[in-house]
Amino acid sequence: MTTSLGKVPELNKRILFTIGLLAAYRVGIFIPTPGVDTVALGGMLDAYKGTMLDFASMFTGGALEQFSVFTLNVMPYISASIILQLLTAVMPQLEALKKEGESGRNKITEYTRYLTVAISLVQGLMIAVGLESAAGPAGESIVIAGGWGFRLSTMITLTCGSVLLMWLGEQITERGVGNGISLIIMAGIVARLPAALGNTYKLVKAGEMSPLLVIVLVIIVFAVIAFIVWFESAQRKIPVQYPKRVVGRQMAAGGSQYMPFKVNAAGVIPPIFASSIMFFPATVMQLMGQDAPWLDTLLNPGGLLYNSLYVAAIVFFTFFYVAIQMNPKEIAENLKKNGGFVPGIRPGPNTADHIDKILTRLTFWGAIYLSAVCVLPTIMASQMNVPFYYGGTSLLIVVGVAIDTAQQAQSHMLARNYDGLIKKGKGKHR
Repeated sequence: MTTSLGKVPELNKRILFTIGLLAAYRVGIFIPTPGVDTVALGGMLDAYKGTMLDFASMFTGGALEQFSVFTLNVMPYISASIILQLLTAVMPQLEALKKEGESGRNKITEYTRYLTVAISLVQGLMIAVGLESAAGPAGESIVIAGGWGFRLSTMITLTCGSVLLMWLGEQITERGVGNGISLIIMAGIVARLPAALGNTYKLVKAGEMSPLLVIVLVIIVFAVIAFIVWFESAQRKIPVQYPKRVVGRQMAAGGSQYMPFKVNAAGVIPPIFASSIMFFPATVMQLMGQDAPWLDTLLNPGGLLYNSLYVAAIVFFTFFYVAIQMNPKEIAENLKKNGGFVPGIRPGPNTADHIDKILTRLTFWGAIYLSAVCVLPTIMASQMNVPFYYGGTSLLIVVGVAIDTAQQAQSHMLARNYDGLIKKGKGKHR
């Protein structure tokens, strides 16, 4: 028995709540930070099309061109999450907090918020100093009036914008549908799609881009989307056997089940983490006007050095994220406590080693998949001389977040069905 979307009032409220907060985020994109000539800034950014600045603008949803209050987006929060997760793996105090349950996780979340504010202040200062030394296409100053007044106002404005987005993301996760932080990034990427389609039409009409190239790009996009959907649903099922047990005065039947492990258990987190690590330092250096041949190679999303560092970061964060989310020893201990075992494998350490080997292999192929999707379309687009930035990272985030959000919506509908069956059963019993 299934339930249509319109018959689940709670889910409808969650969806409307999510759409409302995402709409508020898009409105904030057009609120500029005071003290900056956005026309001169836009002219300077046009000179860096196809570089890391264009890549950073994709993640901010166009906030960088407007130099909006949301220019930092959720990247400080993501950076803070990376730092806290790294520290949790090496600091016993944080690891003990994580094992305390809900109270411990709330404490770590509180530390993440404080660190987000600190990172936002530092990044705001770096951007303000960089803009003071930058110039527009005609040599005009981008900053209307420099000095510590401009720096402090920029730091406070950008920090408040980043903290507000962090709060919006947490509210969406708690009271809406899907992961709020991922949805905010997705909304920024999707918001640039109409402009990208319009620019493509203009390029084709002006003869700067052949219709055949557009058709090839469309085919590549749909092929990448199909590959992402197929790979995101791929699982490795480990069989688990449960013996018969005595429950009260009755014998409970045993049975065979399975533990599903996704090939890409890390989801879109590794590309988001890797992108946040890669683009911000390079963006600040470009805003400060520090050009060098090696820097241009690094800042080119299709360059060999950039792609190598990007792939290395994706692989690292894939293994790291899976390692902190899934502990083979804990899985094996829980199986042993419940009387379950993997057929042919002894319970305890042998089961943990077996699960660890499977997770390592799955994580390896998951890292290869993420790296290929994020890098190969970019290389192909650069080889075909596409006159705008096109990358698989944006496709991966949009499709991955859409799949995750749809699964959460389906979970709410299944829960509604389950509650309805229980109520009907109680009514018949009475």
